[in-house]
Amino acid sequence: MKLNKQNLHRLAPQVSLPHYDPADTRQGIAHIGVGGFHRAHQAYYTDALMNTGEDLDWAICGVGLRNEDRRARDDLAGQDYLFTLFELGDSDDREVRVIGAISDMLLAQDDRQALIDKLASAQIRIVSLTITEGGYCIDDSNGEFMAHLPQIQHDLAYPDAPQTVFGFLCAALARRRAAGIPAFTLMSCDNLPHNGAVIRKALLAFAALRDADLHDWIAAHVSFPNAMVDRITPMTSAAHRLQLHDEHGVDDAWPVVCEPFVQWVLEDKFVNGRPAWEKVGVQFTDDVTPYEEMKIKLLNGSHLALTYLGFLKGYRFVHETMNDPLFVKYMRAYMDLDVTPQLAPVPGIDLGAYKDTLVQRFSNQAIADQLERVCSDGSSKFPKFTVPTINRLIADGRATERAALVVAAWALYLKGVDENGVTYAIPDPRAEFCQALVADDTLIVQRLLAVEEIFGTVIPQSDEFVAAFKRCFDSLREVGVSKTLERLL
Repeated sequence: MKLNKQNLHRLAPQVSLPHYDPADTRQGIAHIGVGGFHRAHQAYYTDALMNTGEDLDWAICGVGLRNEDRRARDDLAGQDYLFTLFELGDSDDREVRVIGAISDMLLAQDDRQALIDKLASAQIRIVSLTITEGGYCIDDSNGEFMAHLPQIQHDLAYPDAPQTVFGFLCAALARRRAAGIPAFTLMSCDNLPHNGAVIRKALLAFAALRDADLHDWIAAHVSFPNAMVDRITPMTSAAHRLQLHDEHGVDDAWPVVCEPFVQWVLEDKFVNGRPAWEKVGVQFTDDVTPYEEMKIKLLNGSHLALTYLGFLKGYRFVHETMNDPLFVKYMRAYMDLDVTPQLAPVPGIDLGAYKDTLVQRFSNQAIADQLERVCSDGSSKFPKFTVPTINRLIADGRATERAALVVAAWALYLKGVDENGVTYAIPDPRAEFCQALVADDTLIVQRLLAVEEIFGTVIPQSDEFVAAFKRCFDSLREVGVSKTLERLL
């Protein structure tokens, strides 16, 4: 059955439907970067709240700034912006649910002014973002906004014809200020430390170059809550679409597949109202930092610890690495011995139970999470997910061998050939630059670890870490992944 409003009540009874009429909703959120994670997370929570009969004035208008967003818009528009959330797991209580929280999607390429009008309208009280770690244009080596980028320079020169998220946000906020319309809350849902502070820094840096008075108004009136977001959401494949069709009879051009687990911890700092998300499981807090540290260092750090080693071994899915006892033992050692001692107490969280849950989640065979997805953008992920852990290990005088293996595995992975001789592409916007760093084995230590925007200044100056990295790299190259793990463990 083709998914659309007309067929909604003809779907199989095991498919959960919205308890509200999407036609009764009104938009209150504009979300920039509609992808799998947004739909499985923020749209999922918003839909759950609407299913209680509350907050129907917080529907989401999707926004696409990239050419690649056109297919997403067309797929969603072709089914009245409905989509299926398809949970994958080993239990029988997995949810298959049609979500109606998104009611439209605008593309910048089609009509820039229409998009600015939408962001400037009083009905939009929250603008949320999933634009990936690299989308904030912050230089990891110094934490500064990269104003020199051509697209940023374009938006400064042509403020009425923006191309970037910063140009559109400033154009809309300038119009709101001029019309006396209250500012919106700008809410990042990207998986990076202090995401609210990051978008605040980037937007204010851009605004200062564009209009000093606008900069001051944004600083005084826009809020930027930090958030910890979590749900494993693999790329939707043709196989997933067929599985949804064959098992549940739903013909959905772009379903979202995800694990059953979901978590959102959010600072309660909103300037223009917000949905009552706490009624559907969102945890509000004054300070998200301890939750963020826990998730980024344990979940994301462990993901990186597994992913490049797994890919070199010849595995292509996360659960395949978890079927290998050596990988599980290594992951637990990394979490227990290297990361956990660095974490502050997390209110309401048992860290031992949380780590057990991570092992279970990574082992979820039904979700078939692609290692390629987790491998992607390594040059942006290392500074956020792994380097802080290594820096702390060095500062505390602790062993760095397990953490050095993560970096060594990435270095060998960048060569583009696994230990079975299979070649692969490197999914990273800086792939060519990164691969040049590892082209000469005799210079890898000096070239790779010296890249300040990835590894900072502490790591290359630590003789102990550099020696551990070299041992791990040589071992991976000479005896392979399994023997190296055996030696290390």
